Amino acid sequence: MTASSTTTPALAKEVALLAVLATLWGASYTFIRIGVETIPPITFIAARTLIAGGLLVAIIKMRGLSLPKDPAIWKRFFIQACINSVIPFTLIAWAEQTVNAGLATILNSTTPIFAFLLTVLITRHEAVTMRKLLGTIAGVIGISLIIGMEAFQEVGKELVAQLAIVAATISYAAAAIFGRGFKGLDPMMPAAGSMICGAVILIPVSLVVDQPWTIAPSADSLLALLGLSVFSTALAFVIYFRLIHTLGSVSTTSQAYLRVPIGVGIGVIFLGETLASTALIGLVFVVIGVAAMTFPSRKKTVPA
Repeated sequence: MTASSTTTPALAKEVALLAVLATLWGASYTFIRIGVETIPPITFIAARTLIAGGLLVAIIKMRGLSLPKDPAIWKRFFIQACINSVIPFTLIAWAEQTVNAGLATILNSTTPIFAFLLTVLITRHEAVTMRKLLGTIAGVIGISLIIGMEAFQEVGKELVAQLAIVAATISYAAAAIFGRGFKGLDPMMPAAGSMICGAVILIPVSLVVDQPWTIAPSADSLLALLGLSVFSTALAFVIYFRLIHTLGSVSTTSQAYLRVPIGVGIGVIFLGETLASTALIGLVFVVIGVAAMTFPSRKKTVPA
């Protein structure tokens, strides 16, 4: 069996996982929008990290494994928690009290752009090719066509909240690059460690700021919290840390483009929302953008 024949199924599996990740995170905006209707953002995110972290630790124990004990690794977990959960989760949850889920999806889908720019300007840890640049541009065009240009009329009406989502997006991009430092660890370890650190940071803040014992959350908000914690956080982050090492940080963040058509699709099916007439054309651009940023270049073979 040739090397290429064994590589192709492996790559297909990673791309399939990329689509699963996009689906899980595409649904998160709806979960958040429903959750923060009756649960304050800080408490909502504190509970999200606590539930997800507890679930991941339980699974790790069931697998007969244990979390690392090295303080240096936990320091990295703490940093990862700040830039990949505490800061972006809280900013997005706060912003979605006033920003609709569709616009939040658009703004947050720019993660690959910032990952690309951080790679070009600062880290240079991955090969930056013209194809990835064109993939970035194609993805942005696709997003605009899928949502419909009229969606951007909302930009500026809630400027502070929208800037908060952009800040969260930059934080996600930095986290994707920083997450490469966990290579060699089981993907569940940084996922669980960062969630635990996130809960440790956010729970005291929630107790002081929100006094959660005074909150009366609705059943819908509680179900949204559970779905967000189990599927869009615990399961999603295990897949995320795997893909960081198999596809790379820039390619992994390209799932942000897939989140948009998936998020819109969820809205159409469950919320009765309508698609812009340009959606199908936009979807083509999204697929092209993701493919350009995900699939590796073919290496030239030298005759023996």
